Amino acid sequence: MVEEIMDQGQVMAIIISSRFNREGIHFFTPDDFSQQLAYIRHGDGKCIPPHVHNPVKREVTNTQEVLVIRKGRLRVDFYNDNREYTESRILEAGDLILLARGGHGFEVLEEVEMIEVKQGPYAGEQDKTRFKGISSEMVKLPVNVNDPS
Repeated sequence: MVEEIMDQGQVMAIIISSRFNREGIHFFTPDDFSQQLAYIRHGDGKCIPPHVHNPVKREVTNTQEVLVIRKGRLRVDFYNDNREYTESRILEAGDLILLARGGHGFEVLEEVEMIEVKQGPYAGEQDKTRFKGISSEMVKLPVNVNDPS
């Protein structure tokens, strides 16, 4: 229900299945990630005291983004920092992914609606470098992972 996509000991992505369901607060990211990802479930009557977030200067050099799949199916292709294809996964409605490092490409398998969250401000074309991806015949999916049946 939680999967880390790794390359040479580095986390490239974290996938949280729509089926993940645990009481309390569960952080999935290390403290040094520029995007912090947590799942929170509290029962009725739980109070979270009012608070503000203090201004803390942070330096972000790598963009990390979170996608929340609201509808449909999306194949995510993962590439390492050298733009070499490593593997793919299929996301479905309710799934969430943090793209932490490396490259990625997508193919919509069923009409998709998703929400994207990433650091700003947006730097336009300076924000990314596009490169040639794999063909559908090259896709590597783990056996029995993301099987909709």
